[in-house]
Amino acid sequence: MRPRGFLGAGQWLSRAMSRCVLEPRPPGKRWMVAGLGNPGLPGTRHSVGMAVLGQLARRLGVAESWTRDRHCAADLALAPLGDAQLVLLRPRRLMNANGRSVARAAELFGLTAEEVYLVHDELDKPLGRLALKLGGSARGHNGVRSCISCLNSNAMPRLRVGIGRPTHPEAVQAHVLGCFSPAEQELLPLLLDRATDLILDHIRERSQGPSLGP
Repeated sequence: MRPRGFLGAGQWLSRAMSRCVLEPRPPGKRWMVAGLGNPGLPGTRHSVGMAVLGQLARRLGVAESWTRDRHCAADLALAPLGDAQLVLLRPRRLMNANGRSVARAAELFGLTAEEVYLVHDELDKPLGRLALKLGGSARGHNGVRSCISCLNSNAMPRLRVGIGRPTHPEAVQAHVLGCFSPAEQELLPLLLDRATDLILDHIRERSQGPSLGP
């Protein structure tokens, strides 16, 4: 469902959300992609999930369509992907409470946990490594833990974006909350492109059938 005429993005999104909640939909044809992170801290390793969402929005042509939604405490954008619809979400709550925004949006759009993708940083993978994980534990990630708690499920597919782990344990917090180094920033455009390709390919495959295969 695309905006018609010259409706403002906020007005269209509000109407679209109302239609999404009220109208029946074909099962498995709507998905949410949530980029976990801390609002107001772009460029940090911990918010790389939000950077992926930014690239995803650019790829889908909705980079100028983000709208702040007070019901979810998040920025939302809707985008078509073939016959499917994507709900892109960037929480406006801190990482430890990201799940409240994700769960509220899932409720509004009538989505199950299996239809909600989480994109987040991963300490245990080097920068440049990506992995798609189909459910499971939070593995120590507070944003994922919040989502599991608020959705009452651990079935969400997750795109884990490697940020590397520092040698000394006491340096982990500063590393996670710090910005990417100049050398790392040179790797980011390709990384964000690859992350976008991976998640779009997976959603396209799932949209063609009912299975949750990789």
